[in-house]
Amino acid sequence: MKIRLVPALLILIVVAVTLRLGFWQRDRAHQKEALEARITQFENAPAQPVTGAPVALKDIEFHRVKARGTFVADKVVYLDNRPYNDQPGFYVVMPFQLSDGGYVLVNRGWLPRNISNRETIAPYTTPRGEVEIEGIARADASRAFELGQGGSAAHQSIRQNLDIAAYAAETGLPLQSFVIQQLSDDGDKLVRDWPAPTSGVERNYGYMFQWWGMAAAALAFGLYAARRAARKQQAPSV
Repeated sequence: MKIRLVPALLILIVVAVTLRLGFWQRDRAHQKEALEARITQFENAPAQPVTGAPVALKDIEFHRVKARGTFVADKVVYLDNRPYNDQPGFYVVMPFQLSDGGYVLVNRGWLPRNISNRETIAPYTTPRGEVEIEGIARADASRAFELGQGGSAAHQSIRQNLDIAAYAAETGLPLQSFVIQQLSDDGDKLVRDWPAPTSGVERNYGYMFQWWGMAAAALAFGLYAARRAARKQQAPSV
C-alpha cells in the first residue's frame, strides 16, 4: 500500500498539535488545583499583620492579612466594568494609611453603577479614624479588558484598571506591592462576594477532552482515508 506523504504528514501534525494542546489544558487545570489548595491553606491560617515594612508579592499573595490604619478617601479609584449578578458596577479601591507608616491599596468591595449616568457614584460610607481591616493579599484589584487609557475624562477617579506602581508614582504614596481584598464588614454598604481566583478548572478539563477528541478524530480520518485508498489500489481494473 502506497502512503501519500503530504496528507499523512498533515494528519500527523494535526494529531501532534491537538494532543499537545490537550496536555497544555490538563497542566493548566493541575496548576489551578494546586493553587486552590494553597489558597485554602493560606485562608485558614491566622491573618498576617501588614506593617509599613515592604513585603514582596511572592511572599504574601493569597495569604490572609490584617491591617490597622486610616482610609484615604480623597484618593479613591472606582474600577469600572465589574459586573455582579449581571448588574454593572464598580470596585471601590482606596489607599489605606498604615498606623506605623506606609500605605496599602484596599479593594473595599463592589458598588452598583447608575445606569442612566455612569459618573454618578452611589452612596456608601467610609469609616472615620483608625480601623482594623482583614482580607486576602492579591496581586492587583482585578483586571478587565481595556482599550486605550480607560477611565473617564470628566471623572478621573473612574478607571478601567489600576497598576500599583503607576498609582504610587502618580500619588507619591509609598504603597505595598499588593492589594488587600477586604473581607471584614464595616457597614459601608459594599458587596464583598469575591469571585474565586482559581475558577475555570472545569473549563480547562473540557478543552482538554475537546483537543484530544479532535486528535482521535484526525487519526481515525487518516486511517479511514488510507484504508479507502488501499482498497482502490487493490480493486481490479475493468
